[in-house]
Amino acid sequence: MHSLKDAELIRSVALPAAGASASTASIDLAATTQTESHFEVEVLLPELENLVEDKKATVTLEDSADDSSFAAVAGLAPLEVTGGAGGGANAASLRVRLPNATRRHLRATADVEAAGGDNTAASVTLALIF
Repeated sequence: MHSLKDAELIRSVALPAAGASASTASIDLAATTQTESHFEVEVLLPELENLVEDKKATVTLEDSADDSSFAAVAGLAPLEVTGGAGGGANAASLRVRLPNATRRHLRATADVEAAGGDNTAASVTLALIF
């Protein structure tokens, strides 16, 4: 299990307003000295006190060959939380190894369902763990 984080390889972005999406800056995987088998990717989503009951916040890992056209990383399920009874969602995390076909640039994109409440005070964090 990996446990070291490089501060240069951590990206965060505030969650978007309901009905919108926001993406972290990308991480250039080619700039790391490690191959994909020597690191894991961690996505952290804090507690969302204002997520409306039955509404979802989703974080998807996306990759790109050119750092401009991004798509969901094939074979990886998104991190998703749903507002509980009375609203709010517990913190959640995802830790994965990337598939071999992952392209050079990696980012996390967060989406909050329409009418999902104001969760803009919370941030999603993407990190490489060595």
